[in-house]
Amino acid sequence: MNMIQIGVMGVIGVLLASQFKSTKAEYGIYISVAVSIVLFACIADRLDIFIEAVRQMNQYFSIGEGYLSTILKMIGVTYIAEFCCSICKDAGHQTIAVQIELFAKLTILAMGMPVLLALMETIREFLS
Repeated sequence: MNMIQIGVMGVIGVLLASQFKSTKAEYGIYISVAVSIVLFACIADRLDIFIEAVRQMNQYFSIGEGYLSTILKMIGVTYIAEFCCSICKDAGHQTIAVQIELFAKLTILAMGMPVLLALMETIREFLS
């Protein structure tokens, strides 16, 4: 799908959800979630292009495969957390959205620890 189709789908979804929110609020939320899932599937399709480009860049700079994998996982956690938080906030559940954000931040921190430890080890060897 191109950007115009995605934009039109988003605007139509918002208009439908707004129309239902005045009479049946739960239907508006269901429509918002359904449109969001379809749009997220389109985003996931585009991520393949990004991953392939990062792999090609890796050939030029020879970054370790483990580091590249960690970075891509961190990006994935970020996008999924943002997506879920937005849905929760739209549904009026800010507390759950904040908890998802906190969990995502801690997950990214935990994923980055091996990279930080390797950096510290490199610095220690350099100074020795």
